[in-house]
Amino acid sequence: MIDYISVKQALFERCQQYVAQRIETAKTAMEAAQAAANEESKSSAGDKYETGRAMAQLERDRHAQQLAEALKLQQELTRIDSGRSYTSGQPGGLVLTSQGHFFIAISAGKMTLNQTDYFAVSAASPIGVRLNHAKPGDELAFNGKSIRVLAVY
Repeated sequence: MIDYISVKQALFERCQQYVAQRIETAKTAMEAAQAAANEESKSSAGDKYETGRAMAQLERDRHAQQLAEALKLQQELTRIDSGRSYTSGQPGGLVLTSQGHFFIAISAGKMTLNQTDYFAVSAASPIGVRLNHAKPGDELAFNGKSIRVLAVY
């Protein structure tokens, strides 16, 4: 028998690692873009200098937005209790269906544990919305396919 609470906790840890990696990548890229902007030397062609600085600033701003999104995901994870069992689909729940196993947390994609694929999905994603409040035995329609909810943990 599979201990699905342990599976949920392992999936939750992978979600945390996914977010931590996104935060680190965004911070590193922001720092690199800022350094590039600071190193842009004033040349006799003033327009070239200003254009280079503006491009570096745009790049930094793009990475700052990615960082903000990753921090928002991190905040979403703080509201999830992976150690609790659920009777219907909701954040922190693991929903086993005829079309796959879904961990409702953040959109982090496919994760494999013990040769079984799980999909970390956001409650706000299209499949997350369909799985919200779903109970074992429920039939759902998604992307033209019928999905049967087998179990919820």
